[in-house]
Amino acid sequence: MTYSFPLPPTVSLPVAGRDARFPVRRIFCVGRNYAEHAREMGKDPDRDPPFFFTKPADAVVEDGQTVPYPPETQNFHYEAELVIAIGKAGTDIPEDQARDLIFGYAIGNDLTRRDLQLAARAAGRPWDWGKAFDRSAVIGPIHTGAPVGKPERGRIQLTLNGTVKQSADLQDLIWSVPEIISILSRSMEIRPGDLVMTGTPAGVGAMQVGDVCVVSISGLGEITTTIGPRAKGPVG
Repeated sequence: MTYSFPLPPTVSLPVAGRDARFPVRRIFCVGRNYAEHAREMGKDPDRDPPFFFTKPADAVVEDGQTVPYPPETQNFHYEAELVIAIGKAGTDIPEDQARDLIFGYAIGNDLTRRDLQLAARAAGRPWDWGKAFDRSAVIGPIHTGAPVGKPERGRIQLTLNGTVKQSADLQDLIWSVPEIISILSRSMEIRPGDLVMTGTPAGVGAMQVGDVCVVSISGLGEITTTIGPRAKGPVG
């Protein structure tokens, strides 16, 4: 088979302690999954069914990279998150079987053009321009097996230039990891290569050119992102 132009490269992430990399298929994100963050965004923290949005696979940025300040925004935010990596396919998965689909876990930073997101929300429009732009999904190496285990509790923290901005415990998630997987699988088949960013704690805020953002999660280490000069156009 021939194609009209070369196939794009496969997006992948390193797997801690392994040579083989994890090929990324889709990125799902859970909105407002910590009570205090829901409040700071002007919403009541409740247990109505969670909602999801997506990022393209090629938005992935690995640990240690510099991300240009993106175009069309004056309010560029960090969001520390636990990321679930899916290793098996499944549809309509019961909660008690959800962990069987998990390949591993990683640290994430859901970069957000907050002004564009809030404008879209106010107009009742999709969040894509605020969430799904180039280089908007910082994700660290994927950790599998021991000592990671089942990260249901443990510190998640973000520092900006050495100052703590976000700090919470994973047990503060409104919707747990098994619940998230089960609910997502009711709407579509989840497959190997899918990633799920599980939501961010309170304390989100703006970044400027030159800032250094570090996200850490107990048992998973930390990831670092530097904000580079403003991008003048699309970034590949």
